[in-house]
Parts: sequence; structure tokens; C-alpha cells
Amino acid sequence: MSEQEIKVPDLGGADEVEIIEILVSVGDSVEAEDSILTVETDKASVDLPSPGAGKITKLSVKVGDKVKEGDVVAMMDAEGAAGGAEDEPEAKAESGASSDNKSEPEKSKPEPKKKSGGSRKETVLVPPLDGMEEVPVIEVNISEGDTIEVDASLVTVESDKASMDIPSPYAGKVVKVLVAEGDKLSEGDKLLEMMVADDGDEEVEEQSEESSGSSQDSKPEPKSEGAPPKEPEVQPQSSTYEPPSPGARVHAGPAVRKLARELGADMTRIKGSGPKSRILKDDVNDYVKSQLQQTQQGGSGAGTGSGIPGVKLPDFSQFGDIEREPMSRMMAVTASNMQRSWLNVPHVTQFEDADISDMEAFRKSQKAAGEKKGVKMTPLPFILKACATALAELPQFNVSLDMERKEVVHKQYIHIGIAVDTPNGLMVPVIRDVDQKGLWELAAESAELAQKARDRKLKPAEMQGACFTITSLGGIGGTAFTPIVNSPEVAILGVSRAAMKPVWDGSEFQPRLMLPLSLSYDHRAVNGADAARFTSLLSQLLGDIRTLLL
Repeated sequence: MSEQEIKVPDLGGADEVEIIEILVSVGDSVEAEDSILTVETDKASVDLPSPGAGKITKLSVKVGDKVKEGDVVAMMDAEGAAGGAEDEPEAKAESGASSDNKSEPEKSKPEPKKKSGGSRKETVLVPPLDGMEEVPVIEVNISEGDTIEVDASLVTVESDKASMDIPSPYAGKVVKVLVAEGDKLSEGDKLLEMMVADDGDEEVEEQSEESSGSSQDSKPEPKSEGAPPKEPEVQPQSSTYEPPSPGARVHAGPAVRKLARELGADMTRIKGSGPKSRILKDDVNDYVKSQLQQTQQGGSGAGTGSGIPGVKLPDFSQFGDIEREPMSRMMAVTASNMQRSWLNVPHVTQFEDADISDMEAFRKSQKAAGEKKGVKMTPLPFILKACATALAELPQFNVSLDMERKEVVHKQYIHIGIAVDTPNGLMVPVIRDVDQKGLWELAAESAELAQKARDRKLKPAEMQGACFTITSLGGIGGTAFTPIVNSPEVAILGVSRAAMKPVWDGSEFQPRLMLPLSLSYDHRAVNGADAARFTSLLSQLLGDIRTLLL
């Protein structure tokens, strides 16, 4: 072997570039074209390749140093040069030729081109699904060869809560459908490939950057000049990927490394989906996204949160026969949401009884009118109207807290969620603008939404935007309970079964129909005095429904 200098090749006109990463150590064995270090120019990050195979014997630079073309950055014992000193000039000549050849693509690299009119192929991915994962496809609405417009329905998926259509983000022609009925989809999965008309304004930088990274960081396979780059298959990033063993190499191009640095991603924890586990930009983005989602959801599941250790279960089979079944998606989501709210919201519950004797008499008197309208009048519309009035008079209940910004979000609308008990679990459709609707309209809308919830036909939009929630157990029983606030709301009203009770009128006890109310609230946003005012106002409004007209 003979010692060989590793010099900085032509940098395409750049001068005094900074070393941002050294990828080898003294004693490392490298192959030809292996990356030695990474420098950063004003335009991009560039990996400097090894001119041949050998062992690194010396590093002449460190991170932060600035180098220019021709500077020596390392020394190596080159393989294949054992013929002695007489062969050394030839070896150096070959090394120089290799360096020259390596720099040639940098010189001749074309400038980014503007996309001309015509078309390009796009892969359509599954958009965010409101936190849902693995939702089954129940209908594919397009076929290969179809010409579709923006927002055209591509597929219909069904969660435990609702069915929804996934719209097309582009207009164009369907080339290949990548899913079938029965497949399960999550955010980021591929739906189809389609040809989309170019608008002539976007620069083809991404492909050039990836091609540059591939040519510098790994051995390219022979291909014809000017052949279009092959689009890699990208799989969703696993957030549970284990880092490789110490000393393992990370394979990625300079553009990918720069992206990881900008996002603060540890590349040793990212699973590459490219050839030979090469890390691509999509892998970095998927990894960062999965880490953010895991953080925002308070850990990896319903069993942990806010640093509180989970409950370690014993082996129940030692006590007798057991049977295990997986949680339904709705049960798992509900468990996670309830725990998150309980851990983050300081709960207090205020109790009150409302005298609804007169309200019930009026409600029953409307039975004939309801039959004509085809609507059944229940106590719920009266409670909805009373809550809307109370929210308007005590607006501190119609807020959300932004603890990151230390701000209170005041809502100028009154949308109320109603908890519905269904065979598949609890669902909460939302009635909008309750303050602007009459009792018959509220009766019809609440009945319609409740039936859609039982039939699992609610759309995601019909379960979003609530300012306040009502949950009623009156049809089942009980005297009182402490409902959990549905964060980011700051209060929830629990309604129990009404019962006849003796009420003192000043001279004697009278039988009155009393409705138990349980108001749970977020003590960060609402104080106890305001909670007492809220329940007292509800009791007054329900006790004399004429006050709802004032």
C-alpha cells in the first residue's frame, strides 16, 4: 500500500466552504466514492468522496474549518498500489483522474429548469384523518384511465365513528389505483398515481438535489445519459425504529443530511427506505412527523401520559380462566382522550337541582303538535336552549385556553355537543348556533344527529367545533355524577334522572319534579363562584321556560 492525499475537488466555483460534518475516523476502511466529509456552500450541502479504496491514516481538518479546492483534508493508505515507489506516480495519476472525473458532473450539472407545459406524474397520499389510523376502504370511486377534477371523491373510508370521502388534491388522469376495497389506510399511505398538467411555474430542484446526493454518496448504477431519475418507494416511518449498533454508517445524500440538521432529527434513528437502506427526504419527514404526533398525544398510548408510570398488570390467568379481545378503535381513542383531559384539566364539579315541573307540563302539552311536525319534543331542546343562554350571559364558559401562548380564546359562536350512547360506544355530534334556533328546530336536529350516530353515519365535521357538551344519563338512572371535561372545552353538563321530591314552598311541602344537574369545569378558566352562578341560572331558566324568551 502507499499513502495518498485526499484533496478537496472542484466545488463548482464555490470558495472557502465550511466543513459541517466529518463522516470517517482515523483507522476506518473506506471504498471508492464513500463520503469522507460534508461541506456547506451558499447553495447546498455537498459530500466529498474518497478517490479510492483504503484506510484513513490521518485527518487534517475538523468541523468548522473552511476549505477550498485542492486543500488536503485527509491521508489514506490506498489499496492496489503495492508495487512500490515506481508505481506511485501511476497511482497518483489514477487518483487525479478519479478526482477529475468526480468533479466533472459538478461542472456540467445543469441549472434547475422550469417545468414546461405538459404533465407530470403525482402520487396521491392519504390526507390527515383526524388522528384515525388503519381505517378500512369501503368503496373505491375511481378507475384507471378516469379523468377527474380537484376534490373529486377518490375512495370512501369508514372509521368507528363515521364514513368519509377522500378528495383528490389535483385535476388530471388516473394512471394507477394503488388500493382496493378492504384495504386499511393511515395518513401518508399511497392512494393512486395520476398525470397532472404542469403550470409551468415550479422548479425541478428536488430531483436534481436527490440525483446529486445519490451520485456523491453512493455508487450509481450504470444508466444512459439523461435518463429520468427513478422515483423511490417510500414507506411510512416507524416511530419505534431502534438505532443501529455503534459504528454503523448512515447512508444519505447531502440534501437529506441538511434537511435532517434543519429539523433536528437524529439520522441514526431514522429507517431508510431507499436502496440498501439509504435515507431519503420522505424518511426524514415521516420520522419527524411521527415524533411530533407521539409528543402531542401525550406518549405512545392510553397507558401513559405526563410522565406518570403506567399500571403493570399481573398475570390474571393465575387466578382463573380469562379471555382477551382487542379494544375497538373508538374505545381506544375515547380512553386516550379521557385520560389526556383528566391529566391536563383540574376538574371541579358543581351540583344543582332544577325544578322542571312546569317545563314538563308544557312539553307534554306539545305532543299533538309534535306528531303533526313528525318531531318528538324531549327535554333536551329545553336544556340546549338554557345552556346557550347561560353561555351568552357567562362567556367565561365559552372559551379555550392556549397554555403555550398563555392566551384565552374567546368564541363568538355557541355550538354544543350532545353525547349519544350507541352500540359502538359514546359519540358526540355537535349542534351549531344553538342560540339562533328554536325548540322545534333543535328537537329535529338533535334527533337526526343522534340517529346518524347510532347508524355510524356521522361525518367528522359533524363532531367538531363544540364550545360546551351536554351528557345525559336521565334515561338510564342515577342521581348525580362527575363528567370529564371534553378538552379543549372548559365545561360539561351532566344530566341525571328527574325525580319527584318534596319541596318546601314556605308553608308546606309540594311534590315537584326535580332534575339533577352536574357541571364539571376547568378550574384554570372558571372559578367556583361563576360555576355556582351558571348552575343557578340553568335552574332558573328550566324552572320557568318563559325566561328563555327574554
